[in-house]
Amino acid sequence: MAIEHGMTTTTLTIEGYRTTRSLGVVRGITVRSRSVLGTIGASLQTLVGGNITLLTELCEKTREEAFDLMLEHAQQLGANAVLSIRYDATEVMQGVTEVLCYGTAAIVERDHR
Repeated sequence: MAIEHGMTTTTLTIEGYRTTRSLGVVRGITVRSRSVLGTIGASLQTLVGGNITLLTELCEKTREEAFDLMLEHAQQLGANAVLSIRYDATEVMQGVTEVLCYGTAAIVERDHR
């Protein structure tokens, strides 16, 4: 069963739910490089200023992939939610970036109080 995006949060709790069990840290890691054409295209976009759409799209896809991998890891542990989600990025070599998405896998249930 897939974890719904509404069951993910950067906070310690999800409103209307209580945590019944913490399953530990889960993570998704992806490493991406810019293509030569993408780098040239992005360089040309910097000449006119504004949003560099080629790099924005690459960053968004990379973060989404890391997020999805984290959710898969949480599902493998039996979680139905992920709390305290964070991102981290590190340039591992010139033009190659590692993006890490991590959080706490949890089992939550509706709080009927």
